[in-house]
Amino acid sequence: MRVAIVGAGAVGRSIAGELLGNGHAVMLIEKNGAKVRTKAVPGAEWVQADACEVTALEEAHLASCDVVIAATGDDKANLVVSLLAKTEFAVNRVVARVKDPRNEWLYTEAWGVDVAVSTPRVLAALVEEAVTVGDVVRLMSFRKGAANLTEITLAEDTPWVGRPVREVPLPRETVLTAILRGERVITPSPDEPLEAGDELLFVMHGDVEEDLQEVLSGKRV
Repeated sequence: MRVAIVGAGAVGRSIAGELLGNGHAVMLIEKNGAKVRTKAVPGAEWVQADACEVTALEEAHLASCDVVIAATGDDKANLVVSLLAKTEFAVNRVVARVKDPRNEWLYTEAWGVDVAVSTPRVLAALVEEAVTVGDVVRLMSFRKGAANLTEITLAEDTPWVGRPVREVPLPRETVLTAILRGERVITPSPDEPLEAGDELLFVMHGDVEEDLQEVLSGKRV
């Protein structure tokens, strides 16, 4: 993919390094000349420009990018970049960093955002995922809850231990995508038997998270 990252601070440079390592083409757009450090991310294309200006994005050929990541430390700038990327340049996927969690409610499709990433929320979810058994933990949201990546660890007293995946009556708009068992990542076939301690990863609609928890706890069979 060709990915444009707006904001070449520590966050933007780290993302760029990961994407380059995975074989993607990366363009870093940074307004502040002092942050344009080409040697810090070798292999990336660098553009010094104000990404909140349409003409600057045109000169950077933003329309040729598959993904735009708004990763500045300014929520206003990230929202403007997201809106321009989606409405003016028809970028397929826009990911935006939420600097202040109080502004997370703004990061919607109305502002061109497909995925909003809030560091405090992600860290809290990872902590919950590590210590919670039997409860649904939301790891990430897409399109403001139209789809969520969620995790639940099967408790020992769940009625589904030892039973195959196909017998679990999953709620509507719920897809089991992976089973994490020890160091294994298991593709969930219908005949795969579940075990206590299994970490189940789902992609699902936010409205049915409570239904899923009731099913897996045995309250709803």
